[in-house]
Amino acid sequence: MSSTNSDRSFSWICPVFYRSGGCAQTELRLNRRTWDQLQRAMWMSVVALPLLPVIATLVFHYRERVGALCRSVFHRRKMSTFTQRSLERRTHSFVLMNSTHGQPESVLQTFECYSQTQPTCSIGQEKGEFLDSAVSRAAPLQALELGTHCGYSAIRILRLLPASGKLYTVEQDPDTAEVGEEMILVAGFKHSQFQLLVSPSCTAIPQLQPQFGVQSLDLVFMDHDVAEYLPDLRALEEGGLLTKGCIIVVNNTHLPGAKEFLRYIHNSSHYSVCFQALGMQEIRYQATNTTEELTVTLSNQMVT
Repeated sequence: MSSTNSDRSFSWICPVFYRSGGCAQTELRLNRRTWDQLQRAMWMSVVALPLLPVIATLVFHYRERVGALCRSVFHRRKMSTFTQRSLERRTHSFVLMNSTHGQPESVLQTFECYSQTQPTCSIGQEKGEFLDSAVSRAAPLQALELGTHCGYSAIRILRLLPASGKLYTVEQDPDTAEVGEEMILVAGFKHSQFQLLVSPSCTAIPQLQPQFGVQSLDLVFMDHDVAEYLPDLRALEEGGLLTKGCIIVVNNTHLPGAKEFLRYIHNSSHYSVCFQALGMQEIRYQATNTTEELTVTLSNQMVT
């Protein structure tokens, strides 16, 4: 039986159909669409092969961001079967039953033990150590946390504050705030050492000065809705609450919602990024207080 060029091009793929004696033409010919798709796939693999070293180099160079993104995606998938409240309640019960009350390190270790097998709302040990380093450098007397969640990061901050230091922590959801507050108390801290504000951050920030007498902040930790990072930073600026040298620690900077915030930081001469890792950044506020600038200006005028 004579065979067309098209038929011969398929013979190397499926020789089983080419037996001596011949076959019906319909049994010899593969679907042309399938053949076209196979050809395109082969060409794509040929074109993509030289790009593999470039892709590998980029992944290695940005491995921290890629890792943070993968962890975030994995964490979201694990979180999908639970509501935030149920997660916090489960975490609360485990920590309450398995930690040594009154000992912050024991409470933190119990949090971390639980998070190894179960999804939680805590930032975890690695990010916690990043936060610890920033708190130690800031040595804050007045600290603000936006996003209390289960209380894990608040405990990490509180245990590093000086005796006269105080933490103001903001949580929008009342049930979540209740869980976070109890965890802080279980760790051994007293209400005189922290103030929990149950309200949106946009409401809590303007209340800091008139209601609680906060004149300035030495440390700010942002771990709430990334879309609120920039509005809240501007509110802190407008309220004059950022002292010169204030350290701002920001979580989840790899998320798309943080782009405007990061652009604002990058374009402002008032801020400098000191450290970044694991989707977190430590930022220092460098602007001089307006009162200080006025004093310096008047002093220079008097000298001249």
